[in-house]
Amino acid sequence: MEQQEKKVIADIKKMAKQGQMDAVKIMAKDLVRTRRYVKKFILMRANIQAVSLKIQTLKSNNAMANAMKGVTRAMQTMNKQLKLPQIQKIMMEFEKQSEIMEMKEEMMNDAIDDAMGDEDDEDESDAIVSQVLDELGLQLTDELSGLPSTGGTLAAGATKQPQAQAAGGGGPSDADADLEARLENLRRQ
Repeated sequence: MEQQEKKVIADIKKMAKQGQMDAVKIMAKDLVRTRRYVKKFILMRANIQAVSLKIQTLKSNNAMANAMKGVTRAMQTMNKQLKLPQIQKIMMEFEKQSEIMEMKEEMMNDAIDDAMGDEDDEDESDAIVSQVLDELGLQLTDELSGLPSTGGTLAAGATKQPQAQAAGGGGPSDADADLEARLENLRRQ
């Protein structure tokens, strides 16, 4: 229709140049009619699109309603089959049987431990601990024997250790010397 409108405009210009005003008026009316048809066509197309959108919305709503209907039926069926007192009874029985099984398992483990003896396990675990400590360069017995037995001995041991480190380390740093001076001031008070 737009092409037809352009053609009519071109014809109107052509007839106006030729001086045929009656034909120009008729063609102008035809142009007005064509433009009205174009507007009506555009409005009809918009209305058809709106109706199509409404139909799609209705279809979607219908599908959703059908799906909800199916879900509701399934839930009703499950609720009818689900008997709460029976389930509670089953759960209580399950808990009871679990406790019985745990008690039997504990009794069996105790019987096996009594029959096999745990002394080997303790010796083996002590050997593993000693091996790990040896690998780390630690002697558990040396550490335990070096611990002081009274509070007075602890203070004396604490003062000897920094002096030994200072002598072996080639002289204390400024921070170490500052800390030692503070420690001496605290001891005097």
